[in-house]
Amino acid sequence: MIEKRQFYINGEWVDPKEGRDCEVINPTTEEPCAVISLGGKADTDAAVAAAKAALPGWMATPVEERLNLIRKLAEIYKARSEEMAQAISMEMGAPIDLARSAQWGAGYAHIKNFLKAAEGFEFIKPLGDHAPNDRIVHEAVGVCALITPWNWPMNQITLKVIAAAVAGCTMVLKPSEESPLDALLFAEMMDEAGFPKGVFNLVNGDGAGVGSQLSGHPDVDMVSFTGSTRAGIAISKNAAETLKRVHLELGGKGANIVFEDADEKAVKRGVLHMMNNTGQSCNAPSRMLVQKGIYDKAVETAAEVANSVQVGPANEEGRHIGPVVNEAQWNKIQGLIQKGIDEGARLVAGGTGRPEGFNKGYYVRPTVFADVTNDMTIAREEIFGPVLSIIPFETEEEAVQIANDTVYGLTNYVQTQSGERANRVAKQLRSGMVEMNGNPRGAGAPFGGMKQSGNGREGGVWGIEDFLEVKAVSGWDAA
Repeated sequence: MIEKRQFYINGEWVDPKEGRDCEVINPTTEEPCAVISLGGKADTDAAVAAAKAALPGWMATPVEERLNLIRKLAEIYKARSEEMAQAISMEMGAPIDLARSAQWGAGYAHIKNFLKAAEGFEFIKPLGDHAPNDRIVHEAVGVCALITPWNWPMNQITLKVIAAAVAGCTMVLKPSEESPLDALLFAEMMDEAGFPKGVFNLVNGDGAGVGSQLSGHPDVDMVSFTGSTRAGIAISKNAAETLKRVHLELGGKGANIVFEDADEKAVKRGVLHMMNNTGQSCNAPSRMLVQKGIYDKAVETAAEVANSVQVGPANEEGRHIGPVVNEAQWNKIQGLIQKGIDEGARLVAGGTGRPEGFNKGYYVRPTVFADVTNDMTIAREEIFGPVLSIIPFETEEEAVQIANDTVYGLTNYVQTQSGERANRVAKQLRSGMVEMNGNPRGAGAPFGGMKQSGNGREGGVWGIEDFLEVKAVSGWDAA
């Protein structure tokens, strides 16, 4: 049993002032794999005080010195990649090969991409030729509370921590209590890299405790949160009392529009994308909208692909998917699969219960529903599991209407060999991101959504800007 009860505050590993034990459950075995502490108000206050005290010095640190520390962190992160992959796999159930590649790799890519974005960033720049003595100064927002989820832990931690560090902000990280081990390991790396005391702090806790204490804290200037829409609303309300900035990356119900002229791999690609990370991705293409001319064939293909997806333990190598994160999530997914059946959707793959051969572990059968209508529960709610809903459509206008008929607006997908149609549809989709024909977004592209998928953008230049205030200065001495 791993015991990690301490927090990282003001450059030191310290015992909790108000800690209570919390077991971390391995979803592959359903057994505890670690014990951490959930902090209390005294721990939160200590971390915020350390960040506040460190803010003036860190803001005044030359940008190149800040970047050199991040470069050092990148070296350490790369050297300790296997430790990180093992931690993520054990605590949240990502198969070890996925943990080594995409889960660990997402963090490494963001560190490198932020370094690239920062190198050309103008923190002080002229307003324009018409005002030669005016300057626009980009200045750190201040003390930031960073609240991250369990599903892509290093992806989200690096998107927030590195952007905040580049901007000159100090911070308190509260990772998910479901996946705290990777964050504690990351804190060790920040310490090893030599970041000044108080710049980065970590306090473990739950949303109702440390999360609420941070979002309402008068000395926190900004909250950056990734998680459920429900929690994002609660954080926004709590933060409103102190008028702090709130950045939210929330849920999604992505539509994958497959037109009749889509390439032959479009359906298979969409199903496999949906099943990746066991469906536990906010940008998953969970609604496949298929034009009626190819609908029957698409349903048949989707069922075949889903039935070919292997399920297995997270600690075993291979291209299988692992368990979902915990019992509560497993029960929620089972209930929604049953709801789909009860509401009349046609089950063509998977279904309720564990996959054959499993009587332990939070495993879900890769599931596909056909003949779904967009008013069904499985088409409205974010399931966060390996469950795909297929919806037929006739015209381009109908496809756009169905895709936009959701409270979410994170990522949508378009499959067509007509470039003119692809561009036209992309401009009509109400989402922060649109991916077409299997082309992933480029390095440093902004990640974020519209509507109840949140606000703000993470990644690249946009991610740095989210942690900056804009100050207009006149009478600047340009000599």
